[in-house]
Amino acid sequence: MKQYHYIWIPFLTLVCTQVIKFLFESCASKRWEWSRLFSGSGGMPSSHTAFTFSITTAIGLGEGFDSPLFAACLVFSFVVAYDAMGLRKESGKQATMINHIIDELFGPNSKEAFVKLKEQLGHNPVQVVAGAIFGMAMAFFFMWLK
Repeated sequence: MKQYHYIWIPFLTLVCTQVIKFLFESCASKRWEWSRLFSGSGGMPSSHTAFTFSITTAIGLGEGFDSPLFAACLVFSFVVAYDAMGLRKESGKQATMINHIIDELFGPNSKEAFVKLKEQLGHNPVQVVAGAIFGMAMAFFFMWLK
């Protein structure tokens, strides 16, 4: 299993991030938010960013921070982080407006079968930075253990 550390470190980081989101949101709402264990969009910290920064850090530690593979992973991680704050955040705003328009046109208790669009898609900068720091910390920890 040791030889697969570049695979299991990011996936374990992803699972831990989802558990953290589940705990944060369950405490905030004072009820179990089971859907957060399986839904990675939005919330604190960014699981997508944690996932990519954990593999980037693990590769940097294992292959060297001057390796071409680390450089490619770093660029990939920044693209994911930018996307989490930019494009997906804007998509969430659009979903909010579409849901609002449907409620105004048909009413919230309409007999029409409109499924609400998911509104929490993106992250704010703090959530993305927290995800990056968490991902790097997980990689440092697990690479130290190996």
